[in-house]
Amino acid sequence: MKLSIVTTLYHSAPYISEFYRRASAAAQKMVGDDYEIVFVNDGSPDNSLDVAVEILNSDHHVIAVDLSRNFGHHKAMMTGLAHASGELIFLIDSDLEEEPEYLLAFAERLKAGSADVVYGVQPQRKGGWFERVSGELFYRLFDKLTGVVLPRNIVTARLMSRRYVEALLMHEEREVFMAGLWHITGFQQLPLPMTKHSTSATTYTFRKKMSVLVNSVTSFSNAPLVGIFYIGTVISAIAVAYIAYLVVNWVFFAKPLSGWTSVIASVWLLGGLIISFIGVVGIYLSKIFSETKRRPYTIVRHVYAKR
Repeated sequence: MKLSIVTTLYHSAPYISEFYRRASAAAQKMVGDDYEIVFVNDGSPDNSLDVAVEILNSDHHVIAVDLSRNFGHHKAMMTGLAHASGELIFLIDSDLEEEPEYLLAFAERLKAGSADVVYGVQPQRKGGWFERVSGELFYRLFDKLTGVVLPRNIVTARLMSRRYVEALLMHEEREVFMAGLWHITGFQQLPLPMTKHSTSATTYTFRKKMSVLVNSVTSFSNAPLVGIFYIGTVISAIAVAYIAYLVVNWVFFAKPLSGWTSVIASVWLLGGLIISFIGVVGIYLSKIFSETKRRPYTIVRHVYAKR
């Protein structure tokens, strides 16, 4: 198999037929008849799976992997890559925000650059001001807290070699952050500027973005734990200095201590810091707990393919 096109389905029913038609046409221009299209149904509540199965009943190039429930976009992508058999794997979203026809440009860039990966980047992040600002803030915080500098404005669309995908699938953590895994897997990776359209509203709310930030930082760095150590050291040093001041003031000047308001404020400050620090440690412990159980990050209910 020369080429695998992998995509995920979630609320994707309106786009699947056109995506299939355009992706098939691009694949045929590139490799002729030697390709497959892998749809991964990520527990979509609409009839996305039915549409995909109807297509595969008339085309042996199509495979539908049905997950037992919704596991999340990133985990569904990893499952699709695991089911792909091509020497080249083209990963792309099915909502047509990324045009399937870019496959040909990706292939030319991959061949010309002797690379293992060509990934899409937007010249400017799509969406309103909130999406752009929150996205930039996310990457800045991730870079600072982890020391891993990710490419800006990347999209899902990317063409990858078989050896790169096999290396990518060696990552077995339960909490999957794809942008980080794509980067740390290494190999020669080249960007390709592309336009991403806005066919649907983003499902990444501010709360979900903050959740992704916490998950990604704690997955790729121990910086929060190191930060807790240093903050605790600074607070301890300040406390020791203040105690010394109080002792000297009491011994040499015999002045009564006062200022209960400041004492209460300090108690509240330290109490809040302690609770937040315990929370950070708890996040890492929960990750250790999740990893040690070794539960599969997705469960496949059925694989549909035309015999």
